[in-house]
Amino acid sequence: MIRAVVFDVGECLVDETREYGTWADWLGVPRHTFAAMFGAVIAQGRDYRETFQVFRPGFDLYEERGKRARAGQPEHFDNSDLYADVRPTLAALRDAGLWVGIAGNQTVRAGGILRSLELPADFIATSDDWGVSKPDPAFFSHVADAAPCPAEEILYVGDRLDNDIRPADKVGMKTALVRRGPWATIQWDEPDAVAVPTFRVHSLAELPELVATLSAEER
Repeated sequence: MIRAVVFDVGECLVDETREYGTWADWLGVPRHTFAAMFGAVIAQGRDYRETFQVFRPGFDLYEERGKRARAGQPEHFDNSDLYADVRPTLAALRDAGLWVGIAGNQTVRAGGILRSLELPADFIATSDDWGVSKPDPAFFSHVADAAPCPAEEILYVGDRLDNDIRPADKVGMKTALVRRGPWATIQWDEPDAVAVPTFRVHSLAELPELVATLSAEER
């Protein structure tokens, strides 16, 4: 049975279009050019941070975040950046008696923003909080430790095959791949993207019924 559902953040709950657009502006690069290179880097299986290196060799993301903050342009998102299905889905899962968590590769600042949004979740944590990032198995160990049930009763929901679905599956969690954002769009037809996830969805709104059906079958 599934007793807990834990969500990734970027491109799962939060549409990062605005955030990456502001990075293009910070680099002085046309947004469509930055987006095209971003997609090319992902399609080649490279770390997305290599995109920044194309336009500014030696670019340090953490250092540049600090510079942006000092310039009055810190990373930011708000309710308007949440996908429309986020609040209704999280609320529906909690109403069904499931424990709902949020855990992704995010900064401490992003974690604070998430908490300020008062989402219907029981738990919110970031990789910076834990000092370990996906796809490291230790990240998912932290997720399992936080949830009120063993790993095999946790459904981890994400948009990335490499960072979310494969590593969560390896530690025994069930998984759901949501098709949105650049990673899921590019990776959607890969063999593992078809074979590994417990569920493949186009909207988070599909999850409450899928979870209920699977749990009923396993009773």
